[in-house]
Amino acid sequence: MKFNIISRKTGIEKQINDFMDQVSRSGLVFQEGARFYLKGEYENFDRVLADISTIEHKGDELKRAIIEHLHTKTLIPESRGDVLELLENMDSLLDRFKGALWRFEIERPNIDSEFVEDFQELIKGVVEAVESIVKSSRAFFTDIAAVRDHLHKVSFWETECDKISTRLRTAIFRKENIRLSHRMLLSDLVRHIEKISDRAEDVADRMNIYVIKRTL
Repeated sequence: MKFNIISRKTGIEKQINDFMDQVSRSGLVFQEGARFYLKGEYENFDRVLADISTIEHKGDELKRAIIEHLHTKTLIPESRGDVLELLENMDSLLDRFKGALWRFEIERPNIDSEFVEDFQELIKGVVEAVESIVKSSRAFFTDIAAVRDHLHKVSFWETECDKISTRLRTAIFRKENIRLSHRMLLSDLVRHIEKISDRAEDVADRMNIYVIKRTL
């Protein structure tokens, strides 16, 4: 029998699903925007930059509505703190995707063609890590026994991102004829992107605790 954290009588299942949709979509939009930037399609990149700001705004509105609902409608009392913390953590992932995309816009780094493939692989990895935590979060609200079906994938993708980041940063500092300031700029950008997967793993660790508490 499935165990639901949120009573169906509260009527916020759709809001929670819509919020998770925004987190998931922010990753896809980030990936698309970064791809446009790496290909030099700056007009398309600017369009995506506007899209991710709209997604963040909608995500914030949904989060506020859900929080208000949780404080005014019936919720398993011992779960309220965990649910509120989870919402804040998921919102932080959306914010990080927006921040990373805006970093491309603000710094406008010149990325050598030999680094593009690894940048794309790193971006794919962080998006996969966040998508896995989104799936875990959906399960947390609907079928808590299924949460761990996705949690282990977060750690897998975080490890992959760490490998790619190390390889890419090493290549950046080994390449000749690049100013130190440019090397530092690219390396910092790589770490900024990689930290999204680190954050996803942090959220996964917290969710594992939520699950343990609910299943004792």
